[in-house]
Amino acid sequence: MTILNAKRVLLGVSGSIACYKAADLASKLTQLGAAVDVVLTSAALNFVSPLTFQSVTGRRAYADADLWGPEGHVLHVSLGRQAELLVIAPATANTLAKLATGQADNLLTLTALASTGPLLLAPAMDGGMYQHVATQANLKTLKERGAVIVGPQRGHLASGLSGVGRMVEPGELLGHIRLLLGRSGLLAGRKVLVTAGGTQEALDPVRALTNRSSGKQGYALAQAALDQGAEVTLISAPTALTPPIGCKLVSVTSAQEMLAAVLAAAKGCDILFMAAAVADFRPSREARQKIKRASGVPKLTLLANPDILLELRKAKGKKPKVIVGFAAESKDLAASAKQKLKAKHLDLIVANDITAQDAGFEVDTNRVILLDRSGHRQDLPLMSKAEVARVIVERAAALL
Repeated sequence: MTILNAKRVLLGVSGSIACYKAADLASKLTQLGAAVDVVLTSAALNFVSPLTFQSVTGRRAYADADLWGPEGHVLHVSLGRQAELLVIAPATANTLAKLATGQADNLLTLTALASTGPLLLAPAMDGGMYQHVATQANLKTLKERGAVIVGPQRGHLASGLSGVGRMVEPGELLGHIRLLLGRSGLLAGRKVLVTAGGTQEALDPVRALTNRSSGKQGYALAQAALDQGAEVTLISAPTALTPPIGCKLVSVTSAQEMLAAVLAAAKGCDILFMAAAVADFRPSREARQKIKRASGVPKLTLLANPDILLELRKAKGKKPKVIVGFAAESKDLAASAKQKLKAKHLDLIVANDITAQDAGFEVDTNRVILLDRSGHRQDLPLMSKAEVARVIVERAAALL
């Protein structure tokens, strides 16, 4: 279950080659649980059919012909008022001009006038059209009225030219949609700090000591907090993941860099999710040049890295109201987590068995135990890391 579950999203599609992206967006929204109604302009029908959208949403898609049908006199009102969010993607220069001036000569613009929810626009057009003073004035007017404008991007255009005018990708739009739908959630107005990924401790210019953490659970926590309306700072060790739309990303490499970043960002934040796999040890020195095999097997001396949660406890200044720790263990899972919960003065700890093949490092699922300082224990079954993150964030929000 996500922030999109059972949400009514109205997707307006105007006439652009980027219509194919709109079909992908409709599919992604539906897969995440949204009820997606689609309205196509007559120009959009030249690129894609209502059947395309009905096939991916399981719901009827509408065109101008429906405006004059038996339910036409109220169709635009019912569609507009039922929608919790109106997304127009692609939004052509023509449609933007109509929205800015209040024209209502087709089903989409009529519905936009009747809509009471937020409006998200994803422009798509040739670069010269986008840069034209009229289009820029229309976008300025729409922004001043509260519309959220996402894109366009620079790239290859249908005209064969290159410039700013490409509609943003559906995945990015999805992130902005989640932000809009979650802005009045449990953590609205709250500041949340999340750490993620496995730190790297340099041996020489090309090698490092690290671990198998992918960062997936930490990134899922950042998304779950955003879904609940939080202002999120994500401190991330190196990872291949893309940060959730809307978070502030702070990139670090080593444990000491992560410590400095956490101490700086933790002041004034409401919840800290310490999900990163921070190296316990680092080499006593980093070789300036690559260590050569011909030189023989090097002797490696290690030093203990600082414990970030303990250092945070000693630091001066306002600390997070709720601190959630994580314990990745290979044996005695509950006992080890309970000891860590007490030793680090945590409000909640999330423990998982790293020996499991379907949970923990590098996979998309997890099976965890939640323990709080009152002694309450909650065992979560195997579920996606996104769902695990949702449960953890809701538990932390309740502790506030």
